[in-house]
Amino acid sequence: MPSGDQAVVWRVVVNRPVPAARVRVDTLACVAWKAGTRRSALSWQAGDTVEIDGALRRRFWRTPGGPASRYEVEVAKARRIGARAT
Repeated sequence: MPSGDQAVVWRVVVNRPVPAARVRVDTLACVAWKAGTRRSALSWQAGDTVEIDGALRRRFWRTPGGPASRYEVEVAKARRIGARAT
């Protein structure tokens, strides 16, 4: 970041419980600012099961086409609770 702050950004994919649903997964953008949380997130592999504690934030900005927004989880704590099956 221009300020010198560092962040790690990733997506968490959550399976929906109803297999007949048209959309089978939800994706959540996550961002971590704390050094320990960033290190943890960088060690994960696709398919790992993780536990995340944080705040859901809605970010707003302007685009040439008008206002835009998205949701993300501002992660306070995170840990891997299960490794992916190999």
